[in-house]
Amino acid sequence: MDDRRSEKRLEVCLDAVWDGHGNRPARITDLSEGGCFVDTTGEAYIGEVLTFHVEISDGKSLELRGEVAHHMRPVGFGLRFVDLTDEQREVLLSFIEYLNKPHDEVRATLR
Repeated sequence: MDDRRSEKRLEVCLDAVWDGHGNRPARITDLSEGGCFVDTTGEAYIGEVLTFHVEISDGKSLELRGEVAHHMRPVGFGLRFVDLTDEQREVLLSFIEYLNKPHDEVRATLR
């Protein structure tokens, strides 16, 4: 698969829940300003728009919406963020900036 993203991606391990026919547990393993990879056994279809909550720190979570851009069965799927409010985008960008700084408790790497 071609890597068409223009944003730098971070390898992360963040707990999440998405709304696929009931709440489905997942992990976000790849995060950028434009989207993420959702590691889950739940089914989603290319073009489907999902809402999910990702835990960002100390029990705080961020609600985001994304369109399924690709699916890698049985591992998970890639989402392209859609319809983000200014507040959601600001929190996401602040969180990504935080992840880019060195921390003992958070390990994130650019690739």
